[in-house]
Amino acid sequence: MRIVHYINQYFAGVGGEEEAGRGPELREESVGPGKRLQTLIGDEHEIVATVFCGDDYAAGTAEAAEEILSLADEADPELIVAGPAFTSGRYGVACSAVVAAAHERGLKAIASMHEDNPGLQDAGVVPVVESGQTARRMKGTLERVAAAVQKLAAGEQIGEEEGRISRPRRVNVLADAPAAARAVDLVLARLGGDTERTELAPPDFDQVMPAGPVEDLSEASLALVTEGGLVPAGNPDKLESSRATLWLRYSLDGRDSLPEGEFESVDGGFSTVAADEDPHRMVPLDVARELEHEGAIGGLHPEYLVTTGNGTAVAASKHFGVEWAVELHKAKVQAAILSAT
Repeated sequence: MRIVHYINQYFAGVGGEEEAGRGPELREESVGPGKRLQTLIGDEHEIVATVFCGDDYAAGTAEAAEEILSLADEADPELIVAGPAFTSGRYGVACSAVVAAAHERGLKAIASMHEDNPGLQDAGVVPVVESGQTARRMKGTLERVAAAVQKLAAGEQIGEEEGRISRPRRVNVLADAPAAARAVDLVLARLGGDTERTELAPPDFDQVMPAGPVEDLSEASLALVTEGGLVPAGNPDKLESSRATLWLRYSLDGRDSLPEGEFESVDGGFSTVAADEDPHRMVPLDVARELEHEGAIGGLHPEYLVTTGNGTAVAASKHFGVEWAVELHKAKVQAAILSAT
């Protein structure tokens, strides 16, 4: 099979966040991880071209997927492979958009990303093979992708045993009774006290009860907290850029602002250029100080709390939330501003 491989600007070797706005480009060869993938799939199939694109452009431009496929068309592909994107959100969103658009065109396609990647749901019925959490798991991930490519090329289905994590194709089945009769049966079951019976189980979301409003902000102590990964330049305490395992605190004593160059965001799930240019986009200390001086708030908590939300497990996030709440309650803080990405 003739394969076109889609990757982002980082894995194409053209740059990091400074190139995130770069539009799609074509190279008539395997590039970056595609070189290893070509070795794994052997001589029977060939990566005839690589299309790469900056993460911001690919995830934020409505026409990006079509532009990417238009370039891929120049190589006359029979299969589109996208990724692996690991837990990188913008990259995952782009990979899913590309393979979903390829499927709409009638092209075979496959993507790879971690099950926690927010782009996973956008792939539709296209098979997505599980990757590791980070590029450190590239070797094993590419081996799974290569095996899936071989199976897809042979006309076989890719299932959970091959590492598939996307939803399978929906197929029609013949029910025992028409929809109207089944609906009446469900209503009767519900009236009879059966609250579990269903043909379509809804997702199970947590219910979070919001706190009541602060009665008088002019008497309240306010805290600034963020999951945007804003830390002192150089990241001295090694906050992770994704899948955080810790949170940190940094002093605001004596500060009225967070100057450019003294702070940076290490979050790997969005372009941090704007945040680095003006750290107040993550932690609005400048405006908070103004409110404090005006008497609009009673006072500002002397530290800001920070973690990274990108790819961080729900269990870890809940744990951080509890610790933050305890911390702020002990400090008699009545309200907090959480800046999120």
